[in-house]
Amino acid sequence: MWFLYALAATLAWGAADLFYKKSATEERYSHLKTTIVVGLAMGIHAVVTLIFSGVEYNPINIIRYAPVSMLYILSMIVGYFGLRYLELSVSSPVQNTSGALVCILCVLVLKQRLDTISIVAVALMCGGVFLLGMLDHKKRKELVSPSDRKYRISMIAFLMPVIYCILDAGGTFFDAYYLDDFATTPLVGVTEESLETVANLSYELTFLLVAVVLFVYVVLIKKQPLKVTGQGNRAAAAVFETAGQFLYVYAMSGKAVVAAPMIASYSIVSVILGRLFLKEKLTGWQYVTVALVMAGIALLGLAEGLAGE
Repeated sequence: MWFLYALAATLAWGAADLFYKKSATEERYSHLKTTIVVGLAMGIHAVVTLIFSGVEYNPINIIRYAPVSMLYILSMIVGYFGLRYLELSVSSPVQNTSGALVCILCVLVLKQRLDTISIVAVALMCGGVFLLGMLDHKKRKELVSPSDRKYRISMIAFLMPVIYCILDAGGTFFDAYYLDDFATTPLVGVTEESLETVANLSYELTFLLVAVVLFVYVVLIKKQPLKVTGQGNRAAAAVFETAGQFLYVYAMSGKAVVAAPMIASYSIVSVILGRLFLKEKLTGWQYVTVALVMAGIALLGLAEGLAGE
């Protein structure tokens, strides 16, 4: 069953990226509207979990887990903004290099040592992202004059998945502290069995609160319409995102050594879907660098899985 969960999680997160891109428009508040819809889906899932899982939950954990939750949520908002101007085939692989930054943080801050596979993976990802940025800059310079506003916006857009990567890596790094041991975690009222569930509930409930605040800002203050109809792409993205998170836990509880690299490489699915359904076209060298990044992601996932075993 773990393989089916891993496969489903990989496809779900890859599909979520596709619908994120389809819902991304140049409308000023498009990325915030997407955040609202995703937060609503997360909140619904949290409520259902609280009702049917039987897990005891102390609401103070929303505050205690807030530093981690906000890093993750901010990374997603930044990612939504970048997709307004950037190809999914470029954005998704860059975002998924956050694992490389986590490794670097562990070396610099925690003085941990990397195994050979992790070193190769980090080198592939960092080198691939650098080359991808150079190639994307060259491509846009050939298509649009540097004096054109669209060129300046596109340059900023490429930074968005990079910022996403940094924020997500920070969330993952601090998450390790919260989830390392139920006896030392800042979360309260948890057991060894409920620790990850409580953390995920805190994240989803925080996402819901952020969605409420953004709804007030976008719809009530800025008077921007957010109709129930016409939100199909955002709703689909939200459902796939939430489903992927749910499936991921069960996949990793099975055979992590194989599940980890498989799920970590879901950007392969994003690239394929972007090519098939969005008709995105990259240059040959861009595809080479994307392949380097995804190979690094897969290797790092393999290293993490082996370490877990």
